[in-house]
Amino acid sequence: MSAWDIVKIVMQILGGVGTFLVGMRLLSENMTKLAHGKLQKMLNKTAKSRFAGVGIGTAMTILGQSSAFTTVMVVGLVNAGFMTLFQATAIIMGANIGTTLNAWVIALAGSDITVFFLALAAIGVFLTMFSKNERTKSIGNVIAAFGLIFVGLKLMSSALSFESGSDGFNAVSGILSVIRNPFLLLLIGIAITALVQSSTAVNAIIITMASLGIQIGGGGNAALYIIIGSNIGTCVTALISSLGAAPNAKRAALIHFLFNFFGAIIFMIVLVFWQGFAETVLASIFPVTVFGERLGPTLQIATFHTLFNVTNTLLFLPFIKGFVWIAERLVRDKKTEEETVPLFSDLDERLLRSPSVALGHLYQETGKAFTYAMDTMNDAFEAFVGKDTSVKARVDEKNAELAQMNRTAVSYLVKLSSSSLVMEEERTVSALHYVLNDIMRIGELADNITKYTEHYVEEELVFSEDFLEMLKGMYEKLKRLYVVSLATFLFRDFSKLAEVDKLEDEIDKARRNLVATHIARLNEGKCKPQSSNVSINLVGNLERAADHITFIAHSIEQDQ
Repeated sequence: MSAWDIVKIVMQILGGVGTFLVGMRLLSENMTKLAHGKLQKMLNKTAKSRFAGVGIGTAMTILGQSSAFTTVMVVGLVNAGFMTLFQATAIIMGANIGTTLNAWVIALAGSDITVFFLALAAIGVFLTMFSKNERTKSIGNVIAAFGLIFVGLKLMSSALSFESGSDGFNAVSGILSVIRNPFLLLLIGIAITALVQSSTAVNAIIITMASLGIQIGGGGNAALYIIIGSNIGTCVTALISSLGAAPNAKRAALIHFLFNFFGAIIFMIVLVFWQGFAETVLASIFPVTVFGERLGPTLQIATFHTLFNVTNTLLFLPFIKGFVWIAERLVRDKKTEEETVPLFSDLDERLLRSPSVALGHLYQETGKAFTYAMDTMNDAFEAFVGKDTSVKARVDEKNAELAQMNRTAVSYLVKLSSSSLVMEEERTVSALHYVLNDIMRIGELADNITKYTEHYVEEELVFSEDFLEMLKGMYEKLKRLYVVSLATFLFRDFSKLAEVDKLEDEIDKARRNLVATHIARLNEGKCKPQSSNVSINLVGNLERAADHITFIAHSIEQDQ
């Protein structure tokens, strides 16, 4: 075999792996779109049940078609404080079970039905091209993705499929048969998986070799050592993603590694001392010929991959708290002075792997920013009533923080917009842009009120008790409007919109009454003309704040 032949074989293998990974990515993105909202609902059900966590982790991985997809997202949720380490550990265990489904699909790809699956790529593409329905397009992409996966497997199979006894076949099998050291094979599995960041891709390569009769390490348990290594190698993605994250996020990634590492130790001990495990156990389940085809070796590897992850989950599930304890000891909290964490600072890009989860997190954080802006308004109003000019510095500081929050949130929204979103999510993203702007306006109106306070104090203005009491009454309505609007926004409660509109009308009426009574007092000589500018502008700003609060409540209508 010439050097050029070897290069062509390597390029075809790489092309097969690339096509396979593109198919997996396309499948993951569109399965996630079709499961719109379901991932967020599943995550909310983890609670304290470790069994529910395992089930949810399994389901999420099947939907996302990647254990890395699930674990990286879990690291992001832990980093954001939306999930405990206990919950994360159970989900990670489930993710390892969910990813074994891919090995079975790959193993069955060696049968004669493969040729029919190859046509799925074209069918899916045509369905996507000629359909105007968004859901149908996603279904078309899923079908096309399955087709690409099988195309990739076929390319790898063709590259490795030399005639038995040929120079090419003997060269490949000869090189692979030389490597017999179990620990070296384990390291190869770790290294290749870490490099391509996909244990499924490694499984595809090993299963394809097995289907062609290419023995690794002379057969026996050799291929199984690489499969064990691939389970450790897949942890690299989560470990890398946790760099620079909060301690709990690092712990979640470490737990993923520890789970696979301890499981690998147990299975390595069993396989090293039980050299005939593959021939005795796996071959008895699936002989070489299955359904009249040579599927035995491929199904044996898929069986072992499932056995490895299910057994480890059953062994370690009772010891979740132990994994958490070890992770907390290995990753210590930073000994720094307690600081207030700014809103939106935990908008984790890891969550962008599931746009619906990322959008849900951002939505909740926007609700917190709404509260922060209203707290700023409360500070400003109370300072006016108490004639306290010192509060302006605090209001300015909060507004600076609101501005930074807004920049962070808008940047995240832009990244979300470039993700695979369904139409409803796109409308929510658009609505959030307006909501963030309304939040900023509330902070700016609070700043205006601090300026009126300065005039109030510096010019020694006088307001009647009646005016101040009416003003306080108007503000109480504003606070009530905020409470109802926040609940409407966070829970998308359309039934509260009528109450929101009623309160806004009452605030508008209160402003008109305040202005009218102030003018009447001016005519009666009970109020000084110098106070008019402050009083009229003040109640006008409160009414404008009510408008922005109302807009936030009604934003839920935009994503319908």
